[in-house]
Amino acid sequence: MKQKYFLTGTDTDAGKTLIASALLCKARLEGLTTVGLKPIAAGCEQTPNGLRNDDALKLIEQSTDKIPYEQVNPISFVEPIAPHIAGQKLRKPLSADRTIGLLRGVLMINRSEFVIIEGAGGYKVPLNPRETLADVAKELKLPVILVIGMKLGCLNHALLTVEAIQRDGLAIAGWVASKVDTDMLVYEENIETLHAMIPAQCLGIVPHLENPTAENAAKFLTLPKV
Repeated sequence: MKQKYFLTGTDTDAGKTLIASALLCKARLEGLTTVGLKPIAAGCEQTPNGLRNDDALKLIEQSTDKIPYEQVNPISFVEPIAPHIAGQKLRKPLSADRTIGLLRGVLMINRSEFVIIEGAGGYKVPLNPRETLADVAKELKLPVILVIGMKLGCLNHALLTVEAIQRDGLAIAGWVASKVDTDMLVYEENIETLHAMIPAQCLGIVPHLENPTAENAAKFLTLPKV
């Protein structure tokens, strides 16, 4: 059975790419074929082969099915700014329809058993004045994995994101707590609150890692139940 998920975070730098890569690693270790996609990326470097984004490259590294970079990350910008602003500056506006079309094209030909589509920023990051990346997940009807960057204020961010996902009629496949603030006070109490208030499976609690590799993070994760 093919598993496809849209992975989002409570904020920028919540740990989305680490968790997406770790889930791909976990799925591979459990014998599944995998592919990770990053349809929109802002913060890319110019290389002899074109623009390349570090997050997208990490997904490729953990994917068993190797597809062209341009299919993994078809929309890329140099500046690490909000993607819709980057697109406006280059007169290359973003749209949900185009993003959906690019993803469907890849998903139709790819046969991977476990697919992660990593968003940019948070769940409602704008594509243009009328649409957000959430519209892409909603149109594709993908269950959502939520990565919660554990820091002061994360409870509000997490619960608002859960509410938005549910309002869009999407299932929450699970959530992951990623410790981004090593000095966070009452950390365990915050974790308990998330367990009590998010009506979905907890896929793992990932501590702050001195060596934050996909392999190390995967040790703390389980795959969503299907």
